[in-house]
Amino acid sequence: MDKPAPDYDLVLAGGGLANGLLAWRLRTLRPELRILLLESEEHIGGNHTWSFHDSDLTPGQRAWLAPLVSCRWPRYEVSFPDLARTLEGGYASIASSDFARTIEAALGPALLTRVRIAALGPTWVELADGVTIHAGAVIDGRGMRASSRLSLGYQTFLGQELRLRAPHGLHAPVIMDATVEQQGGYRFVYLLPFGPDRVLVEDTHYVDGPGWEPERLRANISAYAAARGWEVADVLREEHGSLPIVLAGDFDGFWTDLNGQPASGLRAGLFHPTTGYSLPHAVRLAERVAALVDLSAPAVFAAIRDEARREWQGQRFFRLLNRMLFLAGRPEQRWRVMQRFYRLPAPLIARFYAGRLHLRDKARVLSGKPPVPVAQALAAACKIHPDQIRKTA
Repeated sequence: MDKPAPDYDLVLAGGGLANGLLAWRLRTLRPELRILLLESEEHIGGNHTWSFHDSDLTPGQRAWLAPLVSCRWPRYEVSFPDLARTLEGGYASIASSDFARTIEAALGPALLTRVRIAALGPTWVELADGVTIHAGAVIDGRGMRASSRLSLGYQTFLGQELRLRAPHGLHAPVIMDATVEQQGGYRFVYLLPFGPDRVLVEDTHYVDGPGWEPERLRANISAYAAARGWEVADVLREEHGSLPIVLAGDFDGFWTDLNGQPASGLRAGLFHPTTGYSLPHAVRLAERVAALVDLSAPAVFAAIRDEARREWQGQRFFRLLNRMLFLAGRPEQRWRVMQRFYRLPAPLIARFYAGRLHLRDKARVLSGKPPVPVAQALAAACKIHPDQIRKTA
């Protein structure tokens, strides 16, 4: 029996960051392609804020991403119990509302919202209403999937965008204020000043499990604002999430489990293993797929797996640092690791966020007296497979 003719060249399941950027890039560069983006909600992008450093991207990448940028600053700040520092270098944020408005307008009929996916495969999607859509390839971008192939810590957060009764006085984003009470893990507050009296306050925790307590985090934000002397006029919106932090993994097993299903974003393991930032990876993936001549499912799967393998191999050192952060020392003392890191030269810190550390950078990060017990640090460094971590958890 002949296979049904594909309805589309490419179907993107899930309208998150990675699939949204990919659909937009394809629509811009290859308008002749028949593409379709499927999203279960009314708008793509959900309720998120994505940020990046200028040094994370090439000038060309920043140029095509520019229409999505909601706010940009020339520097950012960090604060720890024994360190306060301002680092020069562009930092930008994309609000999901701006992401949705721009990309939805560009996609037009190539976007279907409020559709539920019942099942999918490499070349088909079955919707909840029984309709089956066929494509040359289907890319699954519906978020992180559970996998025994990865050993993870988590960055859990809750953010509130606040309108204050008076100016907040911030002159730059504060991407880590770790002077706050630690509460059993590495905790910091993240601040994005979107206007003189408008600020995103995000309470963030590096913890061992994905569970979180929204009421406690809301109370933390309220207490933090009060400690700053800020009087809140209104909570404009709220966002929350739990980002994976990779300690160790079996890359080949992870991709074997996908069984030929192309994936993107967190589902493909494409994110910074320490910070959880995923936008630079999504930008690179969009460019990689948009350049493919062959958009068949096997070709797309192979290209994405190759992209993910390159990233995985380049992130070995970051997974080592994650194990030292999560497995060595007491959880409430994890801030000492980050404070020590932020004493390093600014160019090294920029390369860290970009995931492009030089060999001498790695030596510099590990040199000197470690901020965690040496024996525990060495033991953590040796646990390179998820099974080794699970046996001692």
